[in-house]
Amino acid sequence: MHTLTANDAKRNFGELLLNAQREPIKISKNSKDAVVVMSIHDYEALEVMKADYLKLCFNSAKEDLAKGLVVDGENFLRAL
Repeated sequence: MHTLTANDAKRNFGELLLNAQREPIKISKNSKDAVVVMSIHDYEALEVMKADYLKLCFNSAKEDLAKGLVVDGENFLRAL
């Protein structure tokens, strides 16, 4: 992933937008990673993947509950 400083990103904003269409661009500020700029297509695909993963987790939890594979909160915290 290509990295730009915040000043470079500001100075070359049009180029940043064009390059972000091809691959995500990391922006750093004060030598620390701050944000990633990516195409709307990549962002929407990421959001779909997150939603699919949450659905998978929810369905897995429902199946565990139906099978009685549960632990009450008190025992769970005690085990920690």
